[in-house]
Amino acid sequence: MWITFLAVLILFILWNTTLIGYRDRNVEPLGVDESKVCCPEATSIMLKQGSNTAILLVHGFPSTPSVYHYSAKRFSDEGMDVYAPLLPGFGTDPKTFSHTTFTQWFSYLSSYYEQLRASYDTLHVLGISMGGMMTLKLGETYCSSELAPDSLTSIAAPVVYNSIKEGIFTDPKQYLARTFALFTASIKPHVVNGYPNGEDGSELWYGYGGTFVRPGLSLVYAMREVRKNLGKITCPLFAIHDKGDRTVPFKNLAIITNENKSSDFRKLETQMGSFSHSRHALLLYRSIQEELTTTIIEFLHDKENRYAQA
Repeated sequence: MWITFLAVLILFILWNTTLIGYRDRNVEPLGVDESKVCCPEATSIMLKQGSNTAILLVHGFPSTPSVYHYSAKRFSDEGMDVYAPLLPGFGTDPKTFSHTTFTQWFSYLSSYYEQLRASYDTLHVLGISMGGMMTLKLGETYCSSELAPDSLTSIAAPVVYNSIKEGIFTDPKQYLARTFALFTASIKPHVVNGYPNGEDGSELWYGYGGTFVRPGLSLVYAMREVRKNLGKITCPLFAIHDKGDRTVPFKNLAIITNENKSSDFRKLETQMGSFSHSRHALLLYRSIQEELTTTIIEFLHDKENRYAQA
């Protein structure tokens, strides 16, 4: 009896922690209806001026393009066409979002990327958090093809969620998420229209609040494939992470650094002051956004100048 109980317990633990046999059930393509956004700040950002150079900005989970309200303008001032699309499910109805998956979000982003790649001589991609992870996945998908991006910039990108081997523990409760997902898609999902008591720009964060069990499980599972394929990234890559990040552990930067194969790789470790915010969505924070955006612009121009000379 005890042996049976122990065997069942071990299988239960392995089923939850390894996600063996997991797959996204909802994979059908989704569109975005911006007439249903939860607030004006959640809408896509599109700043076009007829340039031959564009930058694609990818938001995080469960955020919206609003995190780029400052940097999008700066990139536009540098002569780039700027696109920060709202991904399907985000920024509209959190209950509907609870039944969407990473497969659907990335499928939409890939199609969006391919359309831009066909329209511009130079195309850069930048993402924060999950958007940074998606940026890496775009590199893994396209770097070795004729659709390769001209550069990638990832900010606070997760490629490992919980790992005893790596010493990374984002949230130990995630080990039970697969079990909870059998019974509920989300817990207390709601819209966040900014944080009135925020500071340093964090008050301007717009997205969802609550616990998104099934979407979160889908995201964590997708991280494994992104981490596995980091070696396929050969495009120019700039990876950025704050040492005090309270959302995605800083150790993720070392994994990206050690496992990507870009011949033109750069990393930046920031260290913000003593703020109460998460030090995660770096381009949102007034104390760092100007300097950091300038540094990123210098990186992008460096890539453009090298290609022009080649």
